Amino acid sequence: MEPITHRHSTFEDAANCEVCSARARQQRNSLFLNADAIMLYVAIVLFICELFFENLFHEHNLQSWEFAFVLVAYLLAGGTVLTNAVKTVLRGDFFDENVLMVIATAGALAIHAYSEAIGIMIFFKIGELMQSLAVARSRHSITALLASKPEMARVHTSSGVVERVPEEVVIGEKVTVRPGEKIPLDGVVLEGNSQINTAAITGESVPISAHKGDEVMAGQICIDGATTLRVTRLFKESSIAKIMDLVENATARKAKTEKFITTFAKYYTPYVVLIALAVAFIPSLVMGGDLTKWVYRALVLLVISCPCALVISIPLGYFGGIGRASSSGILIKGSNFIDALADVTVVAFDKTGTLTHGIFVVNHIDPVNGFTKEQLIESAAAAEFNSTHPIARSILEYYKAHDGKLDETGLEEAKTISGRGTSAHYFGKYILAGNASLLTQQRINFSQSRLEGTIVYVAVDRVFAGAISIGDALRDDSVEAIRQLNEQGVETTMLTGDNEKAASAFAEELNLDTFHAGLLPEEKVAFFEELQAKQDRKGRIAFVGDGINDAPVIARADVGIAMGGLGSDAAIETADVVLMTDAPSKVPQAIAIARQTRTIVWQNIVFAFVVKGIFITLGIFGIATMWEAVFADVGTSLLALANSTRIFTFKR
Repeated sequence: MEPITHRHSTFEDAANCEVCSARARQQRNSLFLNADAIMLYVAIVLFICELFFENLFHEHNLQSWEFAFVLVAYLLAGGTVLTNAVKTVLRGDFFDENVLMVIATAGALAIHAYSEAIGIMIFFKIGELMQSLAVARSRHSITALLASKPEMARVHTSSGVVERVPEEVVIGEKVTVRPGEKIPLDGVVLEGNSQINTAAITGESVPISAHKGDEVMAGQICIDGATTLRVTRLFKESSIAKIMDLVENATARKAKTEKFITTFAKYYTPYVVLIALAVAFIPSLVMGGDLTKWVYRALVLLVISCPCALVISIPLGYFGGIGRASSSGILIKGSNFIDALADVTVVAFDKTGTLTHGIFVVNHIDPVNGFTKEQLIESAAAAEFNSTHPIARSILEYYKAHDGKLDETGLEEAKTISGRGTSAHYFGKYILAGNASLLTQQRINFSQSRLEGTIVYVAVDRVFAGAISIGDALRDDSVEAIRQLNEQGVETTMLTGDNEKAASAFAEELNLDTFHAGLLPEEKVAFFEELQAKQDRKGRIAFVGDGINDAPVIARADVGIAMGGLGSDAAIETADVVLMTDAPSKVPQAIAIARQTRTIVWQNIVFAFVVKGIFITLGIFGIATMWEAVFADVGTSLLALANSTRIFTFKR
């Protein structure tokens, strides 16, 4: 593929750009003006001459000249078909659509059906030309995505700002991005404010604001304001590089339908040839009929039996589905996962960071047993000091915001207790901070808090010191995502380590079918396996998580979906589907695209089999001519291809 030098940040920009439109027209024109196309045009002229002067050749006894004339037209139209047929035989496959066309046209030449022989080749080549156009259109979304790759970075050096390719920039270097330019690498903004168009990465057209300290991704574009950033990832580890790798390799994982059709065509074609041989020779040998008539019927059978419509349109349909999803900010790692998504009947969500923003704030502090609010929050901050959990961060931020200063010299043995909380020694005092199960496990007497939200219980030297209420907010489209899934007939559930009270409030607001609270990470996996055991054999279960803490469940799910996890290797490597933005509504959209893609694929399969079945029957009984067989075969292929490209205009 030739390098793309003219790039865009959005698919809409690429579609509307005059330069890209001109290039697309040039590419389409090249399909009609290359050497193969010119030879096809000459063959068409010779074919028309054969149709008009066929009787003249016979009247003047010029059959040898006619055959030479026909042979030139045949070779011009079918040269590549003959070459491909020879390659197929040399590979040991022996049968594909090219071999079928050669057998059919060679047979037509043998029985002096010259016009039909040339016509078959010409229409077969025209069909291939139309297929090339359809494939080029199906690649448009993928090409637009790959076109978002940055080409240049303005790097700060001791000698000034120099331009380098992104692959040569190292972590820690400073890079300046001017208005209208693409961000070359993932990084953190050091200077400047800018509106950032994220459409190339997330599929969302609404720009976001980037200020000092904000993270930005390679492939995004600065709309206004120059920005200086510090590079945090090498280009090969950046979000855009991972996205391109995923999309380019997505077609390697075939769906069962694709594998079936490939295997089917492998066995179908030789059986068709055997049936055609039987039709050609058995009736004349048994009933003494005209051999030429039965050979002609056999040739009709070969032409109409060509599996082009199935072999080409079905992979194209899946490829189109992957392209359509990628243009919406949804990366599907292979066509096999399109089928899996289409079969999803249950979606299980993680709560924190998935259905909610995962940005916690301290709402209430409720000290008991003689502790003050200041003592309670200081003790909790000490226990949570080394934790990276969002709840721990919220406690520390609250403590710092209220002029709290921890003396780290007094902090010892800070530990994380998986799924329950944290512990630490602070100036000789043993502090525990976590959920109710932590204090129960440690056999500490405490009373359940009546506060709303996520509750952190704190104990100092095994004495209950009080509770801290932490609040989180639902994402803007979480309620809409659940509503859309319900409309699709998909059951929704939530698996969370949060307490029953907080989980119940969220579940009620979201209108979830079920929820399960107080689950440790290992309990989530076990519970998810129970869900799978209860599931109907035909249905699939998807799990949606943040791609890091939920990686074990994502890996165990029939369809693992990572939300907004492009910065995480765990999300990229573990999930089957990666959403390029923190939007739960992408989940029903992904399911809708998958279902529409599979519907289109099966429409092509049924349509092709019905048409071919009808014309095979008509051909055997001598009702269909070779011309009708040609038009039926080419027409079926083109209609199937046109149907496959409908996915690009699909709107849920």
